[in-house]
Amino acid sequence: MATITSNDVLKALSSLSVPGVGKDIVASGLVSDVFISDGKVYFSITVPAERARELEPLRASAEKIVKGLPGVRGAVVALTADRKAAPSDRPAAAKAAPAAPQAVPAQTSKPGIPGIKTIIAVASGKGGVGKSTTSVNLALALKANGLKVGLLDADIYGPSLPRLMGISGRPQQIDNRIIVPMENYGIKVMSMGFLVDESAAMIWRGPMVQSALLQMLREVAWGDLDVLVVDMPPGTGDVQLTMAQQVPLAGAVVVSTPQDLALIDARKAITMFNKVQIPVLGIVENMSYFIAPDTGNRYDIFGHGGAKAEAERIGVPFLGEVPLTMTIRELSDLGRPVVVDAPESEQAKTYRSIAERVSASLGGSVLPSAPSIVFE
Repeated sequence: MATITSNDVLKALSSLSVPGVGKDIVASGLVSDVFISDGKVYFSITVPAERARELEPLRASAEKIVKGLPGVRGAVVALTADRKAAPSDRPAAAKAAPAAPQAVPAQTSKPGIPGIKTIIAVASGKGGVGKSTTSVNLALALKANGLKVGLLDADIYGPSLPRLMGISGRPQQIDNRIIVPMENYGIKVMSMGFLVDESAAMIWRGPMVQSALLQMLREVAWGDLDVLVVDMPPGTGDVQLTMAQQVPLAGAVVVSTPQDLALIDARKAITMFNKVQIPVLGIVENMSYFIAPDTGNRYDIFGHGGAKAEAERIGVPFLGEVPLTMTIRELSDLGRPVVVDAPESEQAKTYRSIAERVSASLGGSVLPSAPSIVFE
């Protein structure tokens, strides 16, 4: 099979003219960086926001052209809208009296995901605090508590759920663009890690990341779920804002380690969710303490109690302390989360307790689905 290159893709796309412009989409600068992995081609076409609906056939034509190239196994083409800022009235405003501070506007209605009752985000202000491990075990603990649960890996640049969930392979595609999620331990999972090689570097700009995220949310056959747990990337960037503005999040769980450095960044994540009016369901203190397996002595390697004190200070629930243990690390590396591999362990009990507190924070919005009645 021939090896496809980005130059091959751009050359083929140069035959596609932009309606009303008189240039092709490559010469017009509308095509983002082309990313190729395992014979699959990914890129976006940026168009003016007011023409987005009109130019959807342009996206479809580009996808068809690329799929027809030798060596291409599939193509994901996103249409991203570029909205120009309105002219500023700042000079006139400067002459007026200072305006009184205004409250953050209430959230506008956001379209839900068919079949999914509740969506929660698991976030952190910085990387390396065990957020993905927490997401996986929280999802499995919610399932153990009787819920139908899915997992979405929103970390486009560093997807880790395939390894943590012990899943390999590629998802199937049905009905043109609809993707069938992968599954293990009774949890439906979607991740960019299923679509590209583990060692591939995702060199994408913000619009492409946002488009890929929304595709993994809205173009996946999730079925009926009580809860979709979204493993967010660290920080407060494009993905977080996209989720907050376009997805009806019921709330967010913030993960931190006890030390001050991690708590500084956790505060930023909490502040962001507050500004976009997403409820903070609580804080998890991960790597809270270490029990030496040979002596049983306890060591507060990263300090202790900082996340609990922060939760009390800002008035959000403290969900629990997860210890730093060899068991969690070893089982996570093997793709066998502790909640399913060692369900009677203290660590698994801690995650189930956290899941119960998260459910309580959500009130009545998370209840097990009623059984279907089948007439034979």
